[in-house]
Amino acid sequence: MRKLPLITVITGIALQSGFAAAQVCYSAVTETTPDSRFVINEDGTVSDSETGLMWQRCTFGQSYDSDTDTCEGTSQQLTWGEALRGAENATFADYSDWHVPNVKELASILEHSCVQPSINENAFLSTELQNYWSSTSGISRTDLAWVYQFDKGINSLHAKTSDVYLRLVRYEK
Repeated sequence: MRKLPLITVITGIALQSGFAAAQVCYSAVTETTPDSRFVINEDGTVSDSETGLMWQRCTFGQSYDSDTDTCEGTSQQLTWGEALRGAENATFADYSDWHVPNVKELASILEHSCVQPSINENAFLSTELQNYWSSTSGISRTDLAWVYQFDKGINSLHAKTSDVYLRLVRYEK
């Protein structure tokens, strides 16, 4: 078995279990969300030139501070219904057409060459190493919805009554 070379990218440091952990990226895996794909906007959003989507840079519940380029406040965990209602009522960055991403939209921001988190940390700030909601329900089990875990970038079905993180998206016009 061949070992893959590792490069550690220290774009953000998180405290986990009392020790500092940094995002780990594998140089042998092709980068899927390079910086060149994103336009970082001053209003706390990021535009994806490949998909035409605009995302919140911070996790839902946090606010973006343009002076320090950081997310402030506490990320909210919501049930699936609360996430849908939160998106419907959101007026973040003076836009009112936010939605919970479908599973394909959410998958589009995964960085497959990195873990902890498996996302472009320059474009998306303060990503929790936990599950994030999609709006996509299970087919045979409509009481479940798809989530992506941004620790390792894997998806799974979760009960819609679970408390899960959220990052809103909108179609850029």
